[in-house]
Amino acid sequence: MGKKGILTKILAIAGTTLVWFPILAPVLLSVALIIQERTFRFDYLMPAELFPSALVGGCLLLWAALRAHSRRGLIGWGLGVAAGMLIGGQALAVVTGLASGEIEPAGLWWALVVASLAVYSLALVAMGVGGVLLLRDLFQVPRPRTGSL
Repeated sequence: MGKKGILTKILAIAGTTLVWFPILAPVLLSVALIIQERTFRFDYLMPAELFPSALVGGCLLLWAALRAHSRRGLIGWGLGVAAGMLIGGQALAVVTGLASGEIEPAGLWWALVVASLAVYSLALVAMGVGGVLLLRDLFQVPRPRTGSL
């Protein structure tokens, strides 16, 4: 295994926190609203609005994974898919006129844009899971080998 120093651990902790923030924020705010006002509201666009946090966190996680030589694929692919789906979905919304309100938010184009947001959110979850697994790898205490003669 690669470098497990303090820098790698700090990168992994910060990255994991920043990646989970866009996923957990709408859930926690919805729970708070249910408790306070007895009303259920869920902002499914919030993870996309918090993309800068996910991008910075994903880059920190990828840096930590490259240093540690662990979980590079899961974190790298998660970051790539998340960025691609968000940019692709936004481009599709602009090209079709959904973003400007030119067409109604219904039909195939609307479904594709919402599906791209769902895949983006799933990629964030995959990246977050990769971050948790990376943290587990980094903080795992090596066990001494016991061999029989």
